[in-house]
Amino acid sequence: MLKQLFTFGQPSAELKFNIQKPETSQKIAANISNLVSDVQQSQKEIIVLCIGTDRSTGDALGPLTGSKLQSLQLYPFIYGTLEQPVHATNLEQTLLNIHETFANPFIIAVDACLGKLESVGCISLGLGPLKPGAAVNKKLPPVGDVYITGIVNVGGFMEHLVLQSTRLNLVIKMSEVIAYSLAQSLRDTAGQRIIQ
Repeated sequence: MLKQLFTFGQPSAELKFNIQKPETSQKIAANISNLVSDVQQSQKEIIVLCIGTDRSTGDALGPLTGSKLQSLQLYPFIYGTLEQPVHATNLEQTLLNIHETFANPFIIAVDACLGKLESVGCISLGLGPLKPGAAVNKKLPPVGDVYITGIVNVGGFMEHLVLQSTRLNLVIKMSEVIAYSLAQSLRDTAGQRIIQ
Protein backbone atom coordinates (compact mmCIF):
# COMPACT_ATOMS: atom_id res chain seq x y z
CA MET A 1 0.00 0.00 0.00
CA LEU A 2 1.31 3.44 -0.90
CA LYS A 3 1.52 5.94 1.91
CA GLN A 4 0.22 9.47 1.50
CA LEU A 5 2.89 11.67 -0.04
CA PHE A 6 1.00 14.96 0.10
CA THR A 7 -0.47 16.90 2.99
CA PHE A 8 -2.40 20.11 2.68
CA GLY A 9 -0.66 23.25 3.88
CA GLN A 10 2.45 22.63 1.76
CA PRO A 11 1.72 24.56 -1.44
CA SER A 12 5.29 24.18 -2.69
CA ALA A 13 5.11 20.38 -2.63
CA GLU A 14 5.56 18.81 -6.06
CA LEU A 15 6.14 15.24 -7.14
CA LYS A 16 7.54 14.19 -10.50
CA PHE A 17 6.89 10.83 -12.20
CA ASN A 18 8.48 9.36 -15.34
CA ILE A 19 5.89 7.78 -17.65
CA GLN A 20 8.35 5.05 -18.67
CA LYS A 21 8.14 3.49 -15.20
CA PRO A 22 5.35 0.91 -14.85
CA GLU A 23 4.24 2.08 -11.40
CA THR A 24 3.77 5.73 -12.43
CA SER A 25 0.02 5.61 -13.02
CA GLN A 26 -0.57 3.86 -9.70
CA LYS A 27 1.59 6.33 -7.77
CA ILE A 28 -0.11 9.36 -9.32
CA ALA A 29 -3.54 7.82 -8.62
CA ALA A 30 -2.64 7.13 -4.98
CA ASN A 31 -1.63 10.75 -4.42
CA ILE A 32 -4.69 12.14 -6.18
CA SER A 33 -6.90 9.77 -4.13
CA ASN A 34 -5.52 11.27 -0.94
CA LEU A 35 -6.28 14.78 -2.14
CA VAL A 36 -9.73 13.90 -3.51
CA SER A 37 -10.69 12.07 -0.31
CA ASP A 38 -9.96 15.16 1.79
CA VAL A 39 -11.84 17.37 -0.65
CA GLN A 40 -14.95 15.20 -0.81
CA GLN A 41 -15.22 15.29 2.97
CA SER A 42 -15.38 19.10 2.71
CA GLN A 43 -18.33 18.89 0.26
CA LYS A 44 -16.48 20.53 -2.64
CA GLU A 45 -17.24 19.63 -6.24
CA ILE A 46 -14.21 18.21 -8.05
CA ILE A 47 -13.65 19.80 -11.46
CA VAL A 48 -11.02 18.58 -13.94
CA LEU A 49 -9.92 21.48 -16.14
CA CYS A 50 -7.76 20.35 -19.08
CA ILE A 51 -6.04 23.29 -20.76
CA GLY A 52 -4.59 23.40 -24.27
CA THR A 53 -5.41 23.28 -27.95
CA ASP A 54 -5.49 20.58 -30.60
CA ARG A 55 -3.84 23.00 -33.05
CA SER A 56 -0.41 22.36 -31.54
CA THR A 57 0.95 18.86 -30.92
CA GLY A 58 2.68 19.68 -27.66
CA ASP A 59 -0.22 21.76 -26.35
CA ALA A 60 -2.77 19.01 -27.09
CA LEU A 61 -2.00 17.18 -23.82
CA GLY A 62 -4.90 18.83 -21.99
CA PRO A 63 -7.61 18.23 -24.61
CA LEU A 64 -6.41 14.65 -25.21
CA THR A 65 -6.56 13.97 -21.46
CA GLY A 66 -10.02 15.53 -21.18
CA SER A 67 -11.40 13.47 -24.07
CA LYS A 68 -9.89 10.25 -22.73
CA LEU A 69 -11.25 10.96 -19.26
CA GLN A 70 -14.66 11.79 -20.69
CA SER A 71 -14.73 8.46 -22.56
CA LEU A 72 -14.15 6.63 -19.24
CA GLN A 73 -17.32 8.30 -17.86
CA LEU A 74 -16.12 8.51 -14.27
CA TYR A 75 -15.46 12.17 -13.58
CA PRO A 76 -18.73 14.07 -14.00
CA PHE A 77 -17.26 17.57 -14.38
CA ILE A 78 -14.62 17.80 -17.13
CA TYR A 79 -13.76 20.98 -18.99
CA GLY A 80 -11.40 20.93 -21.98
CA THR A 81 -11.64 18.17 -24.58
CA LEU A 82 -10.65 17.79 -28.23
CA GLU A 83 -14.20 18.74 -29.18
CA GLN A 84 -14.42 21.70 -26.79
CA PRO A 85 -10.89 22.79 -25.82
CA VAL A 86 -10.12 25.33 -23.12
CA HIS A 87 -7.28 27.60 -24.23
CA ALA A 88 -5.96 31.17 -24.00
CA THR A 89 -8.98 32.80 -25.66
CA ASN A 90 -11.69 31.14 -23.53
CA LEU A 91 -9.94 30.24 -20.27
CA GLU A 92 -11.17 33.27 -18.30
CA GLN A 93 -14.77 32.75 -19.44
CA THR A 94 -14.54 29.04 -18.58
CA LEU A 95 -13.34 29.89 -15.07
CA LEU A 96 -16.24 32.33 -14.68
CA ASN A 97 -18.68 29.62 -15.82
CA ILE A 98 -17.22 27.14 -13.33
CA HIS A 99 -17.54 29.57 -10.42
CA GLU A 100 -21.09 30.50 -11.47
CA THR A 101 -22.12 26.85 -11.77
CA PHE A 102 -20.47 25.44 -8.63
CA ALA A 103 -20.68 26.98 -5.17
CA ASN A 104 -17.44 25.46 -3.93
CA PRO A 105 -15.34 24.02 -6.80
CA PHE A 106 -12.05 22.20 -6.31
CA ILE A 107 -10.17 22.43 -9.60
CA ILE A 108 -7.62 19.88 -10.77
CA ALA A 109 -5.82 21.68 -13.62
CA VAL A 110 -4.08 19.67 -16.35
CA ASP A 111 -1.71 21.28 -18.85
CA ALA A 112 1.39 20.67 -20.94
CA CYS A 113 4.64 22.43 -20.11
CA LEU A 114 8.22 22.68 -21.30
CA GLY A 115 11.20 21.83 -19.12
CA LYS A 116 14.73 20.50 -18.95
CA LEU A 117 15.80 17.74 -21.32
CA GLU A 118 16.11 15.17 -18.52
CA SER A 119 12.50 15.91 -17.41
CA VAL A 120 10.84 15.41 -20.80
CA GLY A 121 8.36 12.55 -20.42
CA CYS A 122 7.71 13.31 -16.75
CA ILE A 123 4.41 14.23 -15.14
CA SER A 124 4.39 16.67 -12.23
CA LEU A 125 1.72 16.69 -9.54
CA GLY A 126 1.53 19.59 -7.13
CA LEU A 127 -0.57 21.66 -4.78
CA GLY A 128 -1.65 25.12 -5.79
CA PRO A 129 -2.35 26.71 -9.17
CA LEU A 130 -0.48 26.35 -12.42
CA LYS A 131 0.29 29.25 -14.75
CA PRO A 132 -0.99 28.33 -18.20
CA GLY A 133 0.78 29.89 -21.16
CA ALA A 134 3.88 30.80 -19.15
CA ALA A 135 6.20 28.96 -21.56
CA VAL A 136 5.00 31.09 -24.47
CA ASN A 137 4.78 34.37 -22.50
CA LYS A 138 0.98 34.55 -22.34
CA LYS A 139 -0.56 36.43 -19.41
CA LEU A 140 -3.31 34.11 -18.18
CA PRO A 141 -4.81 33.73 -14.69
CA PRO A 142 -3.39 31.06 -12.37
CA VAL A 143 -5.62 27.98 -12.42
CA GLY A 144 -6.35 25.14 -10.03
CA ASP A 145 -6.15 23.96 -6.44
CA VAL A 146 -4.03 21.03 -7.63
CA TYR A 147 -2.13 20.81 -10.90
CA ILE A 148 -0.94 18.02 -13.15
CA THR A 149 1.55 19.00 -15.83
CA GLY A 150 3.17 16.90 -18.50
CA ILE A 151 6.65 17.98 -19.59
CA VAL A 152 6.32 17.41 -23.32
CA ASN A 153 9.50 19.01 -24.65
CA VAL A 154 12.54 21.17 -23.88
CA GLY A 155 11.97 24.83 -23.02
CA GLY A 156 14.13 27.90 -23.23
CA PHE A 157 14.23 28.70 -26.96
CA MET A 158 11.55 29.25 -29.64
CA GLU A 159 8.80 27.73 -27.48
CA HIS A 160 6.04 28.01 -30.11
CA LEU A 161 8.10 26.02 -32.59
CA VAL A 162 9.09 23.49 -29.92
CA LEU A 163 5.43 22.88 -29.04
CA GLN A 164 4.57 22.47 -32.73
CA SER A 165 7.35 19.91 -33.25
CA THR A 166 6.65 17.80 -30.16
CA ARG A 167 6.14 14.08 -30.83
CA LEU A 168 2.46 13.15 -30.80
CA ASN A 169 3.26 9.65 -29.51
CA LEU A 170 4.71 11.10 -26.29
CA VAL A 171 1.76 13.43 -25.78
CA ILE A 172 -0.76 10.62 -26.28
CA LYS A 173 1.08 8.34 -23.82
CA MET A 174 1.20 11.10 -21.22
CA SER A 175 -2.49 11.91 -21.67
CA GLU A 176 -3.38 8.25 -21.15
CA VAL A 177 -1.32 8.00 -17.96
CA ILE A 178 -2.92 11.17 -16.56
CA ALA A 179 -6.47 10.13 -17.54
CA TYR A 180 -6.14 6.61 -16.11
CA SER A 181 -4.55 7.99 -12.93
CA LEU A 182 -7.45 10.41 -12.45
CA ALA A 183 -9.98 7.66 -13.22
CA GLN A 184 -8.34 5.24 -10.77
CA SER A 185 -8.23 7.88 -8.03
CA LEU A 186 -11.97 8.43 -8.39
CA ARG A 187 -12.65 4.69 -8.25
CA ASP A 188 -10.49 4.37 -5.13
CA THR A 189 -12.24 7.24 -3.41
CA ALA A 190 -15.70 5.96 -4.39
CA GLY A 191 -14.77 2.59 -2.88
CA GLN A 192 -13.69 4.26 0.36
CA ARG A 193 -17.01 6.11 0.56
CA ILE A 194 -18.97 2.86 0.07
CA ILE A 195 -16.96 1.07 2.80
CA GLN A 196 -17.53 3.89 5.29
